[in-house]
Amino acid sequence: MNDVSPEFAAATSAAAMVEINGNRLAVEVLGPEGAPVLIAHHGAPGLGSRAEPRASFGRLADTYRVIVFDARGSGQSEGNGTFSHEQWAADIDGLREWAGAEQIIMAGGSYGGFMAMEYAIRYPDRVRALVLRDTSPDNSNEEMALANALANARVEIDREKLDRIFAGTVHDDADLRDCWREILPLYDYVYDPAAVEARVEATPYRYEAHNYAFSVNMPNYDLKAQLPGVIAPTLITVGRTDWITPVACSEQIASLIPDSRLVVFEKSGHSPQIEEAEAWTAAVRRFLTEVCPVR
Repeated sequence: MNDVSPEFAAATSAAAMVEINGNRLAVEVLGPEGAPVLIAHHGAPGLGSRAEPRASFGRLADTYRVIVFDARGSGQSEGNGTFSHEQWAADIDGLREWAGAEQIIMAGGSYGGFMAMEYAIRYPDRVRALVLRDTSPDNSNEEMALANALANARVEIDREKLDRIFAGTVHDDADLRDCWREILPLYDYVYDPAAVEARVEATPYRYEAHNYAFSVNMPNYDLKAQLPGVIAPTLITVGRTDWITPVACSEQIASLIPDSRLVVFEKSGHSPQIEEAEAWTAAVRRFLTEVCPVR
């Protein structure tokens, strides 16, 4: 570890606003000083926040120094500059440097998995291990997700809203909220309408980041050619009934990253870290104990 900044020390007790690459990010640090640093990236730009990785990877804070944050343009963070994958990866590296870590465990689920892989490709010497959850190596998941959404038997999906949220053409935060509510029933293994409404209410809406991610980033998103060069040991986890990044996507990642292993959770949709929390956490802990033993 290098010397840590005063702001890094302050973030261990509460969320701190930290300037990274000219943009203030909301950051929290959990876990013991001197432990291996794990940075966890949330999914869903413009919809996600540090709340989910804090709840899931925060379970590992008894052993690891877990950093969670709202990405540029999401949650409570500022939204200056661009929302490109290059910029978001540079922000991750800025957080690594701020934390004083030579190497990190990089983790992410869903779109956060896109960014975890992007970081491992762009900054290979900085990644000690990689933990992925319900993600995809390219944009082919969108075609599968569309078919799954239209074939589902739970709810009737408004195709126009589905198309707009996938295309990144929502009109404003209220419209993003409306489109998000439309597709949320598809995510869980067991559908609970009350839980869906609670998630709608809890979500921070930032339509600019969402639109950029899906209208600009996703049409060209394809990491397949670069993944065989990932040198970090990698754990890939996925729920069996994940509609938006189906198991086939995780299987493809596992086939491309040389030192990787895949764990499928049979009673989960897009969120095994929630739906099978104990088993998922145990799998991640076993992997990290093996590849990043704490001395």
